Amino acid sequence: MSPTTFKFPLAAFPENIAELRQEVREFLGKELRGVPAHARARSWSGFDPDFSRKLAAKGWIGMTWPRRYGGHERSPLERYAVIEELLAAGAPVCAHWTADRQSGPLLLRFGTESQRMRSLPKIASGEIFFCIGMSEPNAGSDLAAVSTRAVMRGGRWRLTGTKIWTTNANRSQRMIVLARTRDPGQARHAGLSQFLVELPSPGITIRPITDFVGEREFNEVQFDDAILDEDALIGREGDGWKQVGAELALERSGPERIFSSAPLLMELMREATTASDSSKSDLVAKLVAQLWILRKMSASVARRAMLGENPALEAALVKDLGTTFEQSIPMESHALVDPNSELLDEGEFERTLAYLLPFSRTYSIRGGTREILRGVIAKGLDVR
Repeated sequence: MSPTTFKFPLAAFPENIAELRQEVREFLGKELRGVPAHARARSWSGFDPDFSRKLAAKGWIGMTWPRRYGGHERSPLERYAVIEELLAAGAPVCAHWTADRQSGPLLLRFGTESQRMRSLPKIASGEIFFCIGMSEPNAGSDLAAVSTRAVMRGGRWRLTGTKIWTTNANRSQRMIVLARTRDPGQARHAGLSQFLVELPSPGITIRPITDFVGEREFNEVQFDDAILDEDALIGREGDGWKQVGAELALERSGPERIFSSAPLLMELMREATTASDSSKSDLVAKLVAQLWILRKMSASVARRAMLGENPALEAALVKDLGTTFEQSIPMESHALVDPNSELLDEGEFERTLAYLLPFSRTYSIRGGTREILRGVIAKGLDVR
């Protein structure tokens, strides 16, 4: 048997990308004028429905989807270029992010025609937003250990259990929930299915969780015999694990896994131009070189995922390397700051650093912990 290897085919950007990037930059220049870097640092954690609807009006949500579902039939790499520009500028993209990145593609690949028609056009127009119910209090990143159950009774599904760390459940209109529909037996990954759930609905309680920087994007979601129609099931019963694998490849491979600290990197570049020594410019050179390689890897995985492949192994590697890189930007920037300074009383570089330094710790948790990802990589390479 030949050894498993990573596959990162070169993803060449189409010729019209430069024009598209310029259009996005001009749009962002107007929309974000006057927004300071420390506010832009929230980017894909910044929930702004009005901004998302403006993006939708430009045709930048659902870019690769068929026109019959509200999409625009652009290439995966055109979409990737738009995402890069949004994140590099620190645009507040959180509201539509999950729906555009993974829920829409999931429904396109596995959903029924009814599910697609009910949801996709509204996602593409910025009318509805999605959240994902995967993690559980006693399971964490081990999705094979989920205990939320869905049981069919009288032609309807009844959903019982708890999800936690569900981003924006308190502000979304749809939720995709991973649940057990039968006992797994010896195969831990068997017996899992996914459901399309309307929010709010009877039997569903959403409790926001305040994080350590004072924001309330995470939630605990309780299902107490919540009733779902029969057609809430996504795809075939028991196919949940396969669906989650494809979904996580989309979640883990995007440029948000390498651009989360981009506003701070931009401020660091500005600082380097006036610095009295080379320490900041040396750090910029190192970080930009790392970023260049990571974005090539990320674009390759994103293209494969959007074309219907399942590059879960490569996505796990990009996510692990990418979040390590993202965390290194505030950590190494902080090492260059006067230890006696009060960050919030200094300039925009310091204020941006003050926000990202604690918040960046979450990067290696979202989308799967570092330990889980390295387990995926080891298993994929047949070394575990």
